[in-house]
Amino acid sequence: MSETTLLLGGRIYSPADAAATAMAVTEGTISWLGSDEVGRALHPDAEVIDLEGAFVTPAFVDAHVHATSTGLLLNGLDLTGCASLTEFLHALRDHVAEYPGALVWGHGWDETWWPERRPPTREEIDTAAGGAPVYLSRIDVHSALVSTTLVDRAPLARGAEGWSDSGPLTRVAHHHVRRAARESLGSGQRKEAQLAFLRHAAAQGVACVHECGGPDISGADDLTDLLSLSAQGGVPEVVGYWGELGAVDRAAELGVRGLAGDLFVDGAVGSRTAALREPYADDSSTSGVLYLDANAVAEHLVECTRAGLQAGFHVIGDAGVAEVCAGFRKAAEVVGIPALASLRHRLEHLEMVDEQQAAELGRYGVVASVQPAFDAAWGGSSAMYARRLGVPRGTLLNPFSKLAASGALLAFGSDAPVTPVDPWRAVQAAVHHRTEGFGISPRAAFTAHTRGGWRAAGVDDGVTGTLVPGAPATYAVWDAGELVVAAPDSRVQRWSTDPRSGVPPLPDLSPQAPMPRCLRTVLRGETIYTHVPEDDEIV
Repeated sequence: MSETTLLLGGRIYSPADAAATAMAVTEGTISWLGSDEVGRALHPDAEVIDLEGAFVTPAFVDAHVHATSTGLLLNGLDLTGCASLTEFLHALRDHVAEYPGALVWGHGWDETWWPERRPPTREEIDTAAGGAPVYLSRIDVHSALVSTTLVDRAPLARGAEGWSDSGPLTRVAHHHVRRAARESLGSGQRKEAQLAFLRHAAAQGVACVHECGGPDISGADDLTDLLSLSAQGGVPEVVGYWGELGAVDRAAELGVRGLAGDLFVDGAVGSRTAALREPYADDSSTSGVLYLDANAVAEHLVECTRAGLQAGFHVIGDAGVAEVCAGFRKAAEVVGIPALASLRHRLEHLEMVDEQQAAELGRYGVVASVQPAFDAAWGGSSAMYARRLGVPRGTLLNPFSKLAASGALLAFGSDAPVTPVDPWRAVQAAVHHRTEGFGISPRAAFTAHTRGGWRAAGVDDGVTGTLVPGAPATYAVWDAGELVVAAPDSRVQRWSTDPRSGVPPLPDLSPQAPMPRCLRTVLRGETIYTHVPEDDEIV
């Protein structure tokens, strides 16, 4: 049997040959690209796959996920579609009736869209749940609604920072109840959720995910199980991060890439826990919460840099970003800017960053691990950001163009389950930012969701994340419509189908355009997903 597989009759997205229709893969590595005719002549004994006009790209990397939580959402109580408080309570009641006696793990409610403009009370949760333990995270996962039964399993939550007698729990109280909910899950249920998530990601053309674990997010056993599951093959690769201070030895034990991910400097805008310089527009009593100050940031950066580990932080609010910048300055005084830049320390979300801060962080070589779907969901002058912060501040979040211009490495992710794993929609959202001038080009956005994710995890060999000879054969095959080129010359239309440009074309990313459908996902030559048509599906 031939060691080479020859893909023919497709459209290959490659900087090496924008007109390529064929690609050869030998022992998990791309060995050749070009035309069908030449491919057949060069590889007469190869196993042939007829692409039938399909589009082949590098597979996507999702640079920020929470696998178990997302898997539980796939099989659990999905509240993202609830349009009112009443609908929410009906969904909870129906779920409890279907799974009596079981822990209810749900996610995705967002009261800012509801006509009642308030979340349910604990009394309403208890009535609907009928005594079941309930953990229901808000869409941003920085607060949760819980039942009294679950609170009884987390006695330290009562009176802790962020405690509420009747409403959502935030901050430390939230961490306590989340831990109790997580510990109520059986190992079999957890592994089932992880496998469901990884298979779902593969079906979206994703071949690698960055799991952002930590003691306040998921236990060490959760991360260990996920890394082990990935190592068995047949699913996307998992790059692990652990968000804990002073845990260099722990990082080695866990086998993680760095002490980064969701190491919280602050919280989230939706839960009013992102740290702001000025109070929230819709609640002047709070400016959010700051979990780490500049000294703690600097100490972590220095410790990780000396250990050769990526450090990183979750940071969203402008006060949080200011604290991180100050921390980098302090760390640079100790270890120097070149040492910091060499590790490519990560900042997750990095939403309220101004041009000066972006330029400063760019000098430190940071990875900006960002989520374009956040802007699509909450950006603009009338959505959640504007309601929480006011229009002037609320329309200045997620400035991808400023971050790209600063020299920061952009890596796109979903923060699933906060937003769905839907990489083409994320690329589209980055191009069509709701604030004029904050978006980036289709090519830059696509690169941030493919090669950028590998580079963010330290894979910087110059070829991984691209389709060129010598690169790992990690790709996705798509059912896509007409491909178009983003014209670099302002004198011509932005979109062009002219192949003479020499620029690899991409699908139409205009707001109303249908997105490609994944047909196959391949990781280093191993197929990890194949689309199986439904009986009534037209192919």
